[in-house]
Amino acid sequence: MPRASEDVLCQICGATMPVRRIMSHTRMYFVPVSSDHQHHDNANDGVNDDAPPAPQLDDIKIEYHPHSKIPSTVHPFSDFSCHHPTEDTMPRHASPWEPFCTRLDFEVAEIALAAAMTKDQTNRLFELMRRAASAKEDFTLQSHDEVCTLWKMASERFTPFETSTISVPHHGEAREYTMYSRCLWNWALDLMQDIRFAPHFVFDAQRLYKFNGARFVQFIDEPWAANAFWDAQLQSRLPPDAKPLVFILYADKAKLSSFGTDGYPIVVRIANLPVEIRNGTGVGGGRVVGWLPIQKKSFVNFKNAVWHGSFLKLLKAVIVHSKSGYWFECWDHVQRLLWPLILILSADYEAQCVMSLIRRLKGKFPCPVCLVPQEQQAVLSDAHPLRTSTQSLGILNAARSTLTEKEKEKQLKAYSLRDVENCFWKVSHCDVHRALSFDRLHSNNAGMWGDHLWSELHFDALPRWRDLKHFLQVVGVDFNDGSAHEDISKMIIFTAQNVLSRTNSELGYLLLRCICCYVDLDIYAALEVHTEDTTAAGRDALSRFSMLMDLYIEKSQPETRKSWNFPKKHLLTHLFDNILAKGVTRNYNTKVNEKMHGPLRAIYLQWTNFRDVAPQILRYDHWQLTSTSIRDEINDLDVYTDNLKAAIEPEATNNPEDVVNAARVQLGARQGDFSFSAIEQTHATDRAFFGFRIKLNKFFNDLLLNDAIPLPNETCSRFQACDQSMVDWRLQRDLLQCNPKFFGSPRYDCIIIKTEHQPLFAHLIYMFRCKVGGTELSLALIHPYDIGIGVCRRQDLDLGLWSVRAKPQSSSEFIFVESIIRGVALASDPEAVNDYFVMDTIDTDMFLRMKALQGSSGLHFQRQ
Repeated sequence: MPRASEDVLCQICGATMPVRRIMSHTRMYFVPVSSDHQHHDNANDGVNDDAPPAPQLDDIKIEYHPHSKIPSTVHPFSDFSCHHPTEDTMPRHASPWEPFCTRLDFEVAEIALAAAMTKDQTNRLFELMRRAASAKEDFTLQSHDEVCTLWKMASERFTPFETSTISVPHHGEAREYTMYSRCLWNWALDLMQDIRFAPHFVFDAQRLYKFNGARFVQFIDEPWAANAFWDAQLQSRLPPDAKPLVFILYADKAKLSSFGTDGYPIVVRIANLPVEIRNGTGVGGGRVVGWLPIQKKSFVNFKNAVWHGSFLKLLKAVIVHSKSGYWFECWDHVQRLLWPLILILSADYEAQCVMSLIRRLKGKFPCPVCLVPQEQQAVLSDAHPLRTSTQSLGILNAARSTLTEKEKEKQLKAYSLRDVENCFWKVSHCDVHRALSFDRLHSNNAGMWGDHLWSELHFDALPRWRDLKHFLQVVGVDFNDGSAHEDISKMIIFTAQNVLSRTNSELGYLLLRCICCYVDLDIYAALEVHTEDTTAAGRDALSRFSMLMDLYIEKSQPETRKSWNFPKKHLLTHLFDNILAKGVTRNYNTKVNEKMHGPLRAIYLQWTNFRDVAPQILRYDHWQLTSTSIRDEINDLDVYTDNLKAAIEPEATNNPEDVVNAARVQLGARQGDFSFSAIEQTHATDRAFFGFRIKLNKFFNDLLLNDAIPLPNETCSRFQACDQSMVDWRLQRDLLQCNPKFFGSPRYDCIIIKTEHQPLFAHLIYMFRCKVGGTELSLALIHPYDIGIGVCRRQDLDLGLWSVRAKPQSSSEFIFVESIIRGVALASDPEAVNDYFVMDTIDTDMFLRMKALQGSSGLHFQRQ
C-alpha cells in the first residue's frame, strides 16, 4: 500500500577502512599518505636494523619489482587513502580555449560539434549568438567554415590520423587498400606529457598483499600487479632501467547501420594507467587509433593477409622501439627508457582467430591459446600444450619449405594455422597467444550463457534493482545483447527454482544446478579484485561446473544430441590463468571497447554523407577528443579560480549544505514537517504504523540515555571490519528508494542492517528526520525479515539459496539510518508466503558477502 515517504541516499562506510561501494571514479591507490613512506621498510630491506613490528589486521605490503630498486614496505591500512586519478592540477595556461578567440566561442562551437549540426544550422546559430552576445564577452565566430578551421588548428595538439596504402598480392597481382591510423607511439607520448594523466602512470610491476590476521594474502587488480607485467620486466631481457609502456589493443568489426554498413576500428588503452582512467571515456581512456580496410573477397587467407598487413602499419613505431627502447623526458622532467610491450589483446573469439591466424571452429585445434583437439573442447578438466609465437613461426617456415602446396597445407592444417605472416611476430617480447585474453562478454554472457544455457522463463515477479535490467518476460525475446544476457543469468535461479525442481524434472533440475554453478563462476570472473582465496574459490567453481556439465551432457545426449565441443566452453579453462597473468577481467573484457561502437555509429549517421565514411568518422572523432580535452582544461581552470576565491574569502565556504553532504547518510528532499499523530492518522490502515509513537518512545528510551544522544556515525566501534566491502575495500554509494511514486510505481527497497551478531535483513517502510533536543536524527521504520526458517531444504542447499522470512507487518521497528550496511534485492519464494530469497548475484560485493554468511552458518551451501 502507498506510504508517503522520502528517497534515501546512503553513503556506506566502515570503521577500519572505507567500504567498496562508491559510484564515482575513485580507486584505492596503495600509496602511503606519508611522504617518506619508502623509508618505513621491513627488516629485509637493510635500512632499519630493528625488527619490524608484527603485522596488524588489514596491513598492506607492497613488494616492488627488483628493477625499480624500491624496497618492500608494510603499512597500516590507515596510512593509505583514496585518490581521484584525475585530481585537480594547476591549469596549463590562462586561456585553454585557444585557438578560439573567447571562451564563449569555444562553448558554442562545442555544442555545435556535440549536436553534429549541419553547415546551415551552425551558421544560423552563430548569427543568433552574435545578435544576443553579451557586452561582457564577445562572440566572434562568423561561419561554419571558420569553426572547422579552428577545430583543425586545435586538434593539432594530438597525434593526427595518417593514410597508408596496403598492397597485398592476390593471384599474381597486387591489390591495394587504404589504412587509416595514427602513430601508436606518438599517441602514447601525448599522454605521457599531459600533466592530468602522466602522474598516474605506473611503470614498475608490483605485488600487493593484505594481512588477514594470519598471513599476507596476495591480491591482484591492475595489470601491473599481475604476473605478465612482472615477468616481462624481469625475464624478457629488458635493461634494468627500462620502464615498460604496456599497450592494450582491441579490434573488431562495428556495425554502423542496420543496412549492412560496417567499420573496423582499432582501439588502444594504456595498461600503465589506473582502470578508472584507462576504461573511462575521457582523454586518457580508450582511443580509436586505426581503421582497418574491409574487403569482401571470399578467400580467407587473403582477408587475413590484408588485416595483418594493415595492422602492421599501426605497429610500425612500436616494432622499432620494442628492439631498443626510447629515451623520453616525461612530464616530471625525468628521462626514462620507455620500452613498448603488447601484453593484452582484447577481442572476441572470431577476432582472436584472426589475430592468431588459426583456422577457427572447424580446425583440428580451434583454440587460439592452446592445442586442445577439436573433439575435446567440452572437457574442462584436461590441460593441453600452450601455443607460442615461436612455435607458430617455425611451423609456417617449415611448411613453406615443402615442395608442394598440398604438403604445405597439410602441415599447416595439422596445427590449424594459416599461410600468412603474423604482424605481432615482428614486435619484440610479444607472444600473440599469451596476449590474447579471456573475453567475459562473448565467452560467458553472450556465449556460454546466451547461446547455450539460457532458456525462456518468466521474470516479472522479480524486484527492480539499479544497474539491472527489469524484464517483464523473456519468452520470445530476440536480441543480441551480452549485457542483457548477463542480467538474465543473474535472475534465472530465482525464477526457475520452483519450476525446474527435482520432482518435476530430474534433467531440468540438473540443468538448473549447472546454471547455478555457471553464475557462481561468472561472478568470480567479474570480481574487481582477486585474492589468492577468491582465485582458489573460482577454480573450485570451475571444477564443480565442469563436473556437473559432464553429467548433464551424458544424461541429455540421448534427447538433445547437442555437441558441447565449442571454443567458448573450452576458453573457460584459461580464465584464471589470465587473471593471474594480466589482472582482473575488466582489464581486457571487450565490453568496455564495444561501448565505443555506439558513438562511432552516431557519428556515421549524423555527420557523414554515407560515402567514404572512414576519414569523416575519424576526423569528427578527433575533433571530439580535442573538444573533450579543452573542456577538461576549462573545468580545471574554473576549479582553480574557485579555490583561489575560497582562500581569499573563507567565509564563503561556510555553507550548511556542505556539512550535510559530508555526512555518512543523506535523506532525499524534505517532504514537509509532520507531527507523530499526523503520521499515524495518514497511515491508519497500515499495521506497520500501529503504535508508531509508543515504539519510537521506547526506541529513544533504550538508546538515547540521559539525553546524551550517541549518534551512530560518531561511534565507529559500531562498525566492525565486516562492514567493509568483500571485494576491493572501497567506498560506494547506495541509492535506496523508499518512495510511493518512483517513476509512477511504489518502490520500497530492502536493506541489510548491522547488528551485534549477524546482519539483519529488512524492508524499508518510512524514512524521516526527528529532532531530539538540538540534534537532528535520521531514522527509518523497517519491517524485519528475521524469523527463523527452520530446516533448510535440500534444494536451497543445492542451489546456494539463502532464505529469509518476514515478521508480521505489525512487528515494525525503528533503526538509525546510519546502521544500514547496504541495499539488497529479495525475490519472493512462490511456494512460501512471507519467504524471500536473497539475490546474491546482483553484484560482486553481495555475492562474496553472502558466501561469507553461508560459510558462517554451519550449513553446507554449495551449488553442486
